[in-house]
Amino acid sequence: MIQIAAARAMTVADYMAAANAHYYATRDPLGTAGDFTTAPEISQMFGELVGIWIADLWMRAGSPAFRYVELGPGRGTLAADALRTMARFGCAPQRVHLVETSPVLRAAQSARLPAAVHHDDIADLPDDAPLLIVANEFFDALPIHQYVRTAEGWRERHVERHGHLVPMPGDVPADEAVPAVLREQGEGTIVETAPASAAIMQSCAFRLLRQGGAMLVIDYGYSGPAAGDTLQAVKAHCFADPFADPGEVDLTAHVDFTPLADTAKSAGVRVAGPVGQGDWLRRLGIDARVAALAAAAPGRADELAGQRDRLVDADAMGALFKAMALYAPQWPHPEGFDASEEAI
Repeated sequence: MIQIAAARAMTVADYMAAANAHYYATRDPLGTAGDFTTAPEISQMFGELVGIWIADLWMRAGSPAFRYVELGPGRGTLAADALRTMARFGCAPQRVHLVETSPVLRAAQSARLPAAVHHDDIADLPDDAPLLIVANEFFDALPIHQYVRTAEGWRERHVERHGHLVPMPGDVPADEAVPAVLREQGEGTIVETAPASAAIMQSCAFRLLRQGGAMLVIDYGYSGPAAGDTLQAVKAHCFADPFADPGEVDLTAHVDFTPLADTAKSAGVRVAGPVGQGDWLRRLGIDARVAALAAAAPGRADELAGQRDRLVDADAMGALFKAMALYAPQWPHPEGFDASEEAI
């Protein structure tokens, strides 16, 4: 458990950043023995379809030399499955680049992808070729700011120690930090913003604009603006108190795709989506892939159908999780997104 200084309050964003930095640096949180399971760990089909998505886009872009990039790549499972599938189409990156700060997860990634290059920051990525970037369940773990409407107006929420850690409104007016469309919400309303996520999205978009390529973002969230407290903690696959055990639980928040899309469009790239993960996977052929795998291994048919349902069904991951793509103006429209779903 990390120590949160009792002498000073810290914003929810600073608290989340400090807690998650310790959490990810000290463990592998994935799988049944960990705290949560991501889509690539549920089924190889997820990473395979990401690989098909990349290979299709690459071929229609003229098969240029490119670099594969993944942000927060977990154990490297998605990258391994995607790269294996891409290779079937002759789609091989010049190099694999993983943006990861956790030494524990870096070790797991290197075991699966021994030739991969690790980076602490997007700024360190090479600038000599188009980038095909994947960010699966990356933005949800980035710090958010929370603002609460009080009788005196909007105040940023801080984390303070009163015997135990609790979120409390600060003293400084923060009305200007709240999106104008949400400022007239009633007392007690909480609004979240994610400037750290927007900054990363802007950096990626500028890279795509200069170098070419595309970025696939998959995460759980919504298209705002919307009010509400979405900060949550998970431990051993169960929800926990976000303030009870800092650094020992996974802290995440729902991703608002609207400011991410707006940031990307302002940088000059095109944006497709977001669409539900279930719709996106179905359009890319997950049902055909289930059938092919089940035909090759009939004894796994029920298991494969169950994996597909977890990824696609609306009452599982299919609706809450969204997929969105950014792509350079000269690159083709990516598969899995109808033209009518292109962000305007």
